[in-house]
Amino acid sequence: MEKEEIPNQGSRRNFIKKTAFACAAFPFLTRGMASEANFTKSLKKSTITMAFSEKSIIGTYGQWAAGISNDPPQLSFRNTKWTTLEPWKKKAFEMANELVSEPDIQRISEVEVHKKYVYDGLEVEELSWQLSNGGPRTEAILLRPEGVKGKLPAVLGLHDHGGNKYFGKRKITRVSDDLHPLIEAHQKEYYQDRAWANEIAKKGYVVLVHDTFTFGSRRVKYGDVEGILWGECAVSEKTDQNPEKSKNIVIYNDWAGHHEHIMAKSLFSSGTTWPGVTLAEDRAALDVLCECADVDAENIGCAGLSGGGLRTVYLGGMDHRIRCAVCVGFMTTWRDFILHKSFTHTWMAYAPLLPKFLEFPEILGLRVPLPVMIQNNNQDSLYTLPEMKKADIILKEVYDKAGAADKYRAKFYEGEHKFDLKMQSDAFAWFDTWLK
Repeated sequence: MEKEEIPNQGSRRNFIKKTAFACAAFPFLTRGMASEANFTKSLKKSTITMAFSEKSIIGTYGQWAAGISNDPPQLSFRNTKWTTLEPWKKKAFEMANELVSEPDIQRISEVEVHKKYVYDGLEVEELSWQLSNGGPRTEAILLRPEGVKGKLPAVLGLHDHGGNKYFGKRKITRVSDDLHPLIEAHQKEYYQDRAWANEIAKKGYVVLVHDTFTFGSRRVKYGDVEGILWGECAVSEKTDQNPEKSKNIVIYNDWAGHHEHIMAKSLFSSGTTWPGVTLAEDRAALDVLCECADVDAENIGCAGLSGGGLRTVYLGGMDHRIRCAVCVGFMTTWRDFILHKSFTHTWMAYAPLLPKFLEFPEILGLRVPLPVMIQNNNQDSLYTLPEMKKADIILKEVYDKAGAADKYRAKFYEGEHKFDLKMQSDAFAWFDTWLK
């Protein structure tokens, strides 16, 4: 994937020189007949014209699109009109709820325990439950330290997207020495060869990891699709047989990636959004975790990399049963999506009209003063570093204004898109600080 070019100081200086030169060439200036006001007005007009000619992922419409919403947006806590936390929070939360448009999705079955066993010092339970929005049962893995008695703090582990929708919970857990080769490769690339959900469970947490909407057990199967008559999403020559073969998984993941735009359009047409559906399913899993007899429901956190970081933004921001959140590898601004990076991201990210009211990091900021840690990678090609830095400034300002500066932490690490051992160690320590 090619990195987006970010203008440097030199290019900005060249832009200013070119703009000034264009203005100096106006006929009314050479005739000496313009007032200072007219000169300023013409300079501004020329600058706008030049700015709108800059390239972006949506061509020369980029700067116009990036300027539609105010900075800060209408319901940003950074606006001077908001002087106290609770009135702002009530108004912003109401608007976020309306625009995310979370559907009413209920668990309509008991939680079924399919297997219990011990692996690598952990008690493991394989669970499932049925949700009211159709599709197969949600499958999940519950992990707890072997032999530990009494109530423990808990973490809802949110698996990533990674362009890999065939797998869900298996991407961040390990319940057998026999790993699928694609899972083994995935954990090596993104988690430094570690199942991070297992590792935090060993540190004294109950951990639940579930397949969310369109992943793993919740994925869309070819045999359930009809009516797509042509194009890359047609299923006439595809089969659900032998799904665990690596070749078939690669084919499925390619198909599922193309199918995302169809799913997103259908969800918008039904009056909901993809983040709304995912939020509802993640809340249902949080219900399951809270109901566990050995879980201290007052001390539950959530964390995830990439798509899991995205899920942390919405769940951590909008469900305050999450007492501590760690968002890994998914933090930037709406401007970054508009101009540079929407093509690198899933439809799971977008709630139409929400950017008019909250900056992207301020969705997670709805949880203030509850603690949050953001982990970024300096060479992460899914975002531009200046906009990641701007998101950090925005959240820091929100937490400072709320008098909760100690509850916010952002870290920047060298490297590409990942949640490596150092980052995991820092995240686990953050959970220990606030949940134990």
